[in-house]
Amino acid sequence: MTREQIPMGKVYLVGAGPGDPGLITLRGAECLRRADVVLYDYLVNPRILKHARADAELSCLGKHGSTRLWTQHEINEAIVELAHAGRTVVRLKGGDPAVFARGAEEVETL
Repeated sequence: MTREQIPMGKVYLVGAGPGDPGLITLRGAECLRRADVVLYDYLVNPRILKHARADAELSCLGKHGSTRLWTQHEINEAIVELAHAGRTVVRLKGGDPAVFARGAEEVETL
C-alpha cells in the first residue's frame, strides 16, 4: 500500500473547559458528535460525553473507579494507531489542553 492509499483519520484535541457541560465550545461539541473514539481525562464532567455519538468508543485515561492510569506514551501511541486506522479521534481534556495539560506533547507525536 502506498502512502496515498493509507487511510488517515483525524485527531481533535478538545478542551472540556471548567467542567460545566454548557460551556464546551460549539466546535468541541461538533467534534464529539463526529468522533469514532473519545479518549478522555477522568476530570472531564461525564455529562459532556453526552455530546458523543451513541456508538462512539469512550475510553477514560485516568484513575476513575476501576480503570487504570494510562501513561503519556500509551496515550500518544493510541492516538497515532487510531488515526492510522482511519478513525476520527477526540482527545478530550479537562480545561484548556494547550494551557493546563500535555497537549503540546500529543501534537508533537502527530
